[in-house]
Amino acid sequence: MTSRTQYSPDETALLIVDPYNDFLSEGGKLWPRGKEVAEGVGLLDHMRAMLATARNRGFRVFIVPHHQTAPRDYATWDHLSPTQQAIVSRQTFAAGSWGAEWHPDFRPREDELVVRQHWASSGFANTDLDFLLTQHHIRKIVLIGMRANTCVDTTARFGQELGYHVTLIRDAIGSFSWAEMEATFDLNAPLYAHAILTTDEFAGIVQEGPGEGSS
Repeated sequence: MTSRTQYSPDETALLIVDPYNDFLSEGGKLWPRGKEVAEGVGLLDHMRAMLATARNRGFRVFIVPHHQTAPRDYATWDHLSPTQQAIVSRQTFAAGSWGAEWHPDFRPREDELVVRQHWASSGFANTDLDFLLTQHHIRKIVLIGMRANTCVDTTARFGQELGYHVTLIRDAIGSFSWAEMEATFDLNAPLYAHAILTTDEFAGIVQEGPGEGSS
């Protein structure tokens, strides 16, 4: 799915979902599960390129992080998803650990915003993401990061429901299997996303400047 949408700096934000060492760095707890897809799509290089494009074009940058876990998290909850159970058992993104630090290439600058941590998959549910986007007059959100069929997909869907224009960058988003990537980009996202682009396609659109597309 290509797009002729104009992405102007005053209304566009890049959302970097869960750029933790546990997901993206060699030695991270989840890196072995995502390594094949990450290397297959050039995930880290494309995430770096997207962040550079956003900064160079003056887009707002938001980090959208998963909750950092502690041993007693969810102990009194009535309902845990299988994903939450796995996170607790592995202590993925454990608070205070190296795995819960940002990958060094995606550390936010002083003027970039870190959203309140999400407990499940959606970066919007029970966080301040919508509030912060609204306060900065953002109408278009561009998503990269991890993981395609969980936090990225759920955040993007929720964003569309809230009225945002949603763009997914398919080679700057990773997952644990090619089947998960196919489910996201070939089956699910075409039903809610306004644009599904590659890093190069997005860069080509924003480099054209105003007047080359229509919002």
